[in-house]
Amino acid sequence: MQMPAAARPAAPAPPPAATTTGATFGVEEEFHLVDPGSYRLTRSPALAEAVLRGESGPHLHAEITTTQLETATGICTSLPQLRAELVTTRAEAAGAAARAGVRILPASTHPFDSWQQQDITPAPRYEAMVDRWAGLAQQQDIVGCHVHVGVPDLDTAVAVMDRARPYLATLLAMTGSSPFHSGVDTGHHSYRTVWWSRWPTTGPPEHLGSAERYREVVAGLVASGVVADSSHLYWDLRPSSHLPTLEFRMADVCTEVDDVVLHAGLVRSLVRVLAGRAERGEPCPRPRPELLRAARWRAARFGLEGQLFDPLTCELVPARVAVRRLLAELRQDLAAHDEWALVVDLVEGLFERGTSASRQRRTWQETGDWRAVAARIVREGTALENR
Repeated sequence: MQMPAAARPAAPAPPPAATTTGATFGVEEEFHLVDPGSYRLTRSPALAEAVLRGESGPHLHAEITTTQLETATGICTSLPQLRAELVTTRAEAAGAAARAGVRILPASTHPFDSWQQQDITPAPRYEAMVDRWAGLAQQQDIVGCHVHVGVPDLDTAVAVMDRARPYLATLLAMTGSSPFHSGVDTGHHSYRTVWWSRWPTTGPPEHLGSAERYREVVAGLVASGVVADSSHLYWDLRPSSHLPTLEFRMADVCTEVDDVVLHAGLVRSLVRVLAGRAERGEPCPRPRPELLRAARWRAARFGLEGQLFDPLTCELVPARVAVRRLLAELRQDLAAHDEWALVVDLVEGLFERGTSASRQRRTWQETGDWRAVAARIVREGTALENR
């Protein structure tokens, strides 16, 4: 959840300057904070206050609770540059956490602790969220990964958003890192997705068709009192409320940096491909919302270890087949941008080691030790090297 302290306008303002679709991109990552010895979820109000004052590092932002921390990369133009930025931002977060006596845990749920070990960050925005959403905000014990892709205007953002909806489940399945919640094996690869679905403005957006219709929807939601402004639209993808970007928000936090790079690379390529289809006037698929939600749930439930649901053909497809079909659609674009070989290598690496959720579950099955699960997440997510 991106929760900057500043207030947001009701709808995105026009970007300050035109940009080529997909020329730039960046990533926001959110982390839990844990004790270095016990790996228990640990409140760090001093760190939250330092981050709010801008004293902990240029890439760090406070989150809704004092047990969480957010990072944001700079604006990137290539996958190697993004990886270098992610190494920098994670190291910055790890350093700030260490100075506060805690460590960062890069997974979307803490394996065994819960929201009852959290406090709300003392900032007006977060206090207003609790006032508006009550227990939903107080129980926000999940974190996510968001990819921003540059777009020239709101019309392009909405056109791509409409066309991207059938692909979201496959992208989600590749990032699962939340199999456990409050010390229970949920049977899901992304239980974050299920927990997050309780909010009134989450999930795949419905087809909008135009920037004007998007503005009308935002205005209606503001009038309803469900949101204060467009920064509280927690759809799986949305036009950013403060940047000239389309923001993909469905992913779990990827424990491995390579998996973040892969996710962001696929998202950016998809934006470029779909923008091209929109420019050529190709028809926009419009699967039923119920089918999109079904696809989303199967991705959260099975990750890469089962079958995913294709909302366009209404068939079950082995997850790896679904990933390779996505790669086939993006191959020409990735090759044109000299990214194909790297993306294929990253996909094969993910297939070989499994998602973070799969690795966490294996550790639990082998050890029966929650601390060992958390320790593995911390170790894998902070063993950083710049390739």
